[in-house]
Amino acid sequence: MAEFHYDIDADGVAVITWDVPGKSMNVMTFQGWDELDALIDRALGDEAVKGIVLTSGKDSFAGGMDLNVIARMKEMAGDDPARGLFEGIMRVHGIMRKIERAGTDPKTLKGGKPVAAALTGTALGIGYEIPLCCHRIFAADNPRARIGLPEILVGIFPGAGGTTRLVRKMGAMAASPHLLEGKTYTPDRAKSAGLIDEVVPAGELLARAKAWVLGAGDADIVKPWDQKGYKMPGGAPYHPAGFMTYVGASAMVHGKTMGVYPAAKALLSAAYEGALVPFDTALKIEARWFTNVLMNPSSGAMIRSLFQNKQALEKGANRPTVDDQSVKKLGVLGAGMMGGGIAYVAAQAGIEVVLVDQSQEAADRGKGYSEGILDKGISRKRVTPEKKEAVLSKITATSDYAALVGADLIVEAVFEDPGIKAEVTQKVEAIVGEDCIFATNTSTLPITELAKASARPEQFIGIHFFSPVDKMMLVEIIRGTETGDRAVAKALDFVRQIRKTPIVVNDARFFYANRCIIPYINEGIRMVAEGVTPPLVENAAKLVGMPLGPLQLVDETSIDLGVKIAKATRAAMGDAYPDGAVDEVLFWMADEGRLGRKSKAGFYAYDEAGKRQGLWAGLGERYDEAETQPELSEVQHRLLFTQVLEAVRALEENVLMDIREGDVGAILGWGFAPWSGGPFSWLDMIGAARAVEICEDLTARHGPRFTPPALLKDMAARGETFYGRFAPRAEAA
Repeated sequence: MAEFHYDIDADGVAVITWDVPGKSMNVMTFQGWDELDALIDRALGDEAVKGIVLTSGKDSFAGGMDLNVIARMKEMAGDDPARGLFEGIMRVHGIMRKIERAGTDPKTLKGGKPVAAALTGTALGIGYEIPLCCHRIFAADNPRARIGLPEILVGIFPGAGGTTRLVRKMGAMAASPHLLEGKTYTPDRAKSAGLIDEVVPAGELLARAKAWVLGAGDADIVKPWDQKGYKMPGGAPYHPAGFMTYVGASAMVHGKTMGVYPAAKALLSAAYEGALVPFDTALKIEARWFTNVLMNPSSGAMIRSLFQNKQALEKGANRPTVDDQSVKKLGVLGAGMMGGGIAYVAAQAGIEVVLVDQSQEAADRGKGYSEGILDKGISRKRVTPEKKEAVLSKITATSDYAALVGADLIVEAVFEDPGIKAEVTQKVEAIVGEDCIFATNTSTLPITELAKASARPEQFIGIHFFSPVDKMMLVEIIRGTETGDRAVAKALDFVRQIRKTPIVVNDARFFYANRCIIPYINEGIRMVAEGVTPPLVENAAKLVGMPLGPLQLVDETSIDLGVKIAKATRAAMGDAYPDGAVDEVLFWMADEGRLGRKSKAGFYAYDEAGKRQGLWAGLGERYDEAETQPELSEVQHRLLFTQVLEAVRALEENVLMDIREGDVGAILGWGFAPWSGGPFSWLDMIGAARAVEICEDLTARHGPRFTPPALLKDMAARGETFYGRFAPRAEAA
């Protein structure tokens, strides 16, 4: 079936409509490129056609490139995948350049046919790069639409002309936030930013685009870079102002990426080198750098984890086969920051919420959390007063448990105390219907034990939200030993409703996320006690792609929480407890009243406003820095492998059931080196044999916590990869 459709109206305007069958949003395929190319030729070659409008038959314009196209380009090239990619990209450039020149005589700059883009809604990636080739971009006034180039967020960069065109359109400085930060905008903000030309009522979109086409003259359809005497806004690299722009951009990119994200460096190189040469040569340079990125294993891993795997999980890849379990009425127990955040995201998704706390005052404070977020949105013109009212109207704040009658899902978010949680569970189950699913929000307490307080353990499940709930995208769903499929499906459907990414794990101490992140924090603290200089610990983490060093992370989460977890873990493990050296540091810090950011004193020093002022000098006074400091790579290996080995053990013990969830959960849950694609992708990159070799060296130097698991050693012996060995469970990615 056709993906593009062609029609000529009575005025001679050819309308090319993009409408991929069976898809809610258009994505570009091989067939799509062939059809678009042929229809552009048809319109340009027909004397009766006065101009062209490109639009969509869907509520959105396009969501980007079908990434399977890229994979096939590599496969079709056989032993020379780089050539296959480059030639495929250059073909795309040829089609888009054809749209842009539209038959214009290169000498006289006359005789072309005007081409307008009429964006019905969201236009991202290639869905915006194609409109960039057109001579005028119209967008429907749709506040839910997003326009921009977010490729950098999944490990690539705009490589179908988007980089070259945007830099030439607005200059490197103005283009940088759109290219390097992957920001997307509503239509009105996109117009203010200079990304599109007009925002019009949806009902007038096609008519306005056609009217412009019929009235456009020769000067309207020649891009600035194709005009004689064109000068790049802000100056080219050899101009003093332009030179300083690129010096600053280089510093900014390195400062943000720490040199570990290949796409950002490649984008900057394409922009800089492309700005030194004519436009068509710049497109070739962009294509070469884009090929370079696509051939880099980091980009492939990021695309797989942050796009393909993430999308598969959000679509219910691991959902049990039961009827739809969408939540109609949600009860939230506990109106603290966590409960208030859960209530907000649910109400934002249109779900009726009952927020319960011990007193009406406490419940009202919990609802006030939502009001604060919405007021901030209004101040930034991202939320309307009407939207605020609609969201708040969904939340009923009360101290009366009877208001929970009719709820089909309860999320309990009270204190991390088994006794309190048990009391609340029994109190609620006596009120709600027998079909209601009960979820406990906890980060450490075993779900199977908590479920013993329930009269219906098959309907009892764990849901671990990350704080702050409104910003963190991951939700960890924990299946107890008696948890049934309907409870899992209910939790997954709820997470889908609130537009977050779920992973499902089996019950075990610390589940998956905390199981991996606590050893990372502990390893950093352990190194401080050993005499490793704290700046080396923190910077080693950042230079390998972790968003926060372990010392800053424990400050953010609070040192007294670390003490509480340590005491509970030691009580549970007894003589097998491995972190006594860490406790010595943590407990001393807590005794000193240095509880982290919240007390404006922790591993870092803070000013009165709570702003970090650098690492606290008292650490060096308490723990003498060793005369010989370890190599940077050794510190990095300790920090990475302490997390990665726990991920492998979680898979080995069936706590983690799908490596896709392991990779996506690691990146979204605690920021594990996103450039790597996650712990399993990183192990595949370096190879199991090399990983075992590093671990055995670390074990000899630092102890048995680095002993490689049997699964990793077996894979090393067989020469296997995680995505190779576990392909049946990962094939949907």
